[in-house]
Amino acid sequence: MKNIFAILLIVGLSTQLISCKKEVKADQEAETGKSALSYQVSEKGSSLVWTAYKTSDKVPVKGTFTNVSITEKKAASDAKGALEGMSFEIPVGSISTNDTLRDGKLEKFFFAVMKNSMTLKGTFNVKTEDSGNLNISMNGLTKELPFSYEIEQDTIHVSATMDLNNWEAQSAVESLNEACKVLHTGPDGVSKTWSEVALNAKILTIKE
Repeated sequence: MKNIFAILLIVGLSTQLISCKKEVKADQEAETGKSALSYQVSEKGSSLVWTAYKTSDKVPVKGTFTNVSITEKKAASDAKGALEGMSFEIPVGSISTNDTLRDGKLEKFFFAVMKNSMTLKGTFNVKTEDSGNLNISMNGLTKELPFSYEIEQDTIHVSATMDLNNWEAQSAVESLNEACKVLHTGPDGVSKTWSEVALNAKILTIKE
């Protein structure tokens, strides 16, 4: 009889230990899963700087957008994963070059000349550890823009060079050049607005 009680006691303790181990393992797996999906991009602390060019000497004109909205994002195990599939919208009315007259001309004589371009849209597609394609919608077209990136701690630095001709924006470039003809004329007497625009973004990721 004592042997039977001893066996029952051992079985009961073993069952409790196994159940406890399962609960601990489940808790650990849940915690691991939580930490594995902890990075997300953040509008706060993120920024975009663009550089356009004028005159034959290719004089840079820098600006930014004060309003960039992230319309789609996801949690990921690292900053790179958080960038993949991220979508954004930019109202061109938020353009800023520290010159209100220039800002107004860019909105009226460039963006407003194109189709459906008062709000710019884009989605990031990460391809490798340092490059990808950015799908940008402008002038009624959605085109791929190759970009490179590097990650510094929780910040993603993105660089790209946009050729406006790929979005069939020649008329908009000519319109802007005509509106800024004197200011875009260099020492050679030629008025020129380049179709090339450099983009540099700083995207902050936060760990939740």
